[in-house]
Formats: sequence, structure tokens, C-alpha cells
Amino acid sequence: MITEKFDSRTLANMEVALERASRLLPNGASQHEHRRYIASRILHRAETGDRTLDGLTEAASAAARELRARAKSQASNTARVSATRR
Repeated sequence: MITEKFDSRTLANMEVALERASRLLPNGASQHEHRRYIASRILHRAETGDRTLDGLTEAASAAARELRARAKSQASNTARVSATRR
């Protein structure tokens, strides 16, 4: 279990990093799936030894930016397909 792997300060940092990154997600995004993805990136960073708030927040923000870029790319592709069908 995650609470057995990390001390309370690291767990608190992980939670703050997740909340900060979640604010970067577009409204209406599949929040649960996106938060799980971001959390996995935070967990990976913590497991590699970087348990600072800055390090965890950077990992979380990078994951959120990646999700936003994917969503933007998918929206562009959908628009292109719709335009070619007309």
C-alpha cells in the first residue's frame, strides 16, 4: 500500500502536486482517468527518490500538459475528419 512506502510529508506533497496539476486539466475532462494518470507519474517520481514538492509538482504538471496536448490533438483530428466528410 502507498501509505506504507512513503512518510506523511511525502504523501502530503503528492496530494498537493496532484491537486495543482488537476487545475491544469480542461473542464469536462474525464477527471478520474486523468487524475489516475497524473498520480501514476507522481508515484513514479517519488519512487525514483525525488520526494520534494517541487519535483512532484513538476512531474504532475508535465503529465497534465501531456494530457492537454493529447486532447487538443484528438480534437484537431476529429475536426479534420468531420471536414473531409462534408
